[in-house]
Amino acid sequence: MDKNKENPIDKDKTTETPGILEYAHHVGSALVKPEDKGKLKSRALSAMEKQTGDQLAIIKEQIDLLAQQARKIQSRIEISERIYQAEIKMDTFIGHHYYLYERESGINLLSIIGPEQWGRSGHPYSGFIAEVKLLSDHTWEVIRLEGEL
Repeated sequence: MDKNKENPIDKDKTTETPGILEYAHHVGSALVKPEDKGKLKSRALSAMEKQTGDQLAIIKEQIDLLAQQARKIQSRIEISERIYQAEIKMDTFIGHHYYLYERESGINLLSIIGPEQWGRSGHPYSGFIAEVKLLSDHTWEVIRLEGEL
């Protein structure tokens, strides 16, 4: 090789360490593009909003369920209070179904006869309030309310 031959490539345009360059150093190099940071942030923000939105939706469902359970308990309390203030002319037994009616006078009455068991004439009271079941702790489970016949 002739020592007098000069490399035609300008030394200012070459490097001794091409593997650590942040950009492609020849035509066959892998394409290196700068990342669009705004795009990355937008994707991350969208993913975060989706994830937190899903979590909030789950929490909302749980809140709705708790509210529904609270309304059911409140209804049970109100019906139980009405039952214990009602006329009860029979022995009540755990696990049996009873029917709460209201008389014209406003006094409640607990009966073993359901509203659909009275025949064509219907029940003789001013209103059906609820069908209930006596539980072992002597509280009342509301089976159905007026309007759910």
